[in-house]
Amino acid sequence: MKKLIIMLLLSLLTMPSFARDYYIADKLFTYMHSGPSNQYRIIGSVDAGEKIQLIKSNKETGYSEVVDTRGRKGWVQNKFITSTESMASRLPRLEEELANVKQLLADAEKKTNQEKAGLVDSLNVRNKQISELETNYSEISQKLTTSQSEVRQLRAKLDTQEEDLLMKYFMYGGGVAFAGILFGMLLPHIVPKRKKSRSDWV
Repeated sequence: MKKLIIMLLLSLLTMPSFARDYYIADKLFTYMHSGPSNQYRIIGSVDAGEKIQLIKSNKETGYSEVVDTRGRKGWVQNKFITSTESMASRLPRLEEELANVKQLLADAEKKTNQEKAGLVDSLNVRNKQISELETNYSEISQKLTTSQSEVRQLRAKLDTQEEDLLMKYFMYGGGVAFAGILFGMLLPHIVPKRKKSRSDWV
């Protein structure tokens, strides 16, 4: 009974752990032997970074029994087995992540370009509006200058007309006065003097 329990414990200790993945170390490939040493015949090779399943290890010989991705079972040296995910296994995922990042960057760049184009269009519209306002202001300023000049000319003309009118009034008044004086001087010579009658003497 004790022997049975001990055998069961030993079998449990030597059972492989399938919950954890193992890999052949990068930058090399190793031969797969039919037994737990290099004295056994070579049944194939396992590429660097290839994922394997660990069946059991033999610490005395330094070999472990594994199953590769093609279902082949054999023994490889322990030093070529690692629990670190290989570059060959990570590369597709890294390439996918890189592609996703590139796509995100492309989308961000596209959005930025669209926003930039919108800002440029808005700036062009503002510049056009400013240019139109400047043109309108220039036209209004020119019209105002012309109007002010016309107003000055009209005021000068009005002042001249007032002076002319005053001169005409003055000359008309002077003419009337002169005519009155002349008429007064001529009137005695025009109207004959009346002779006094005798009755005026009485």
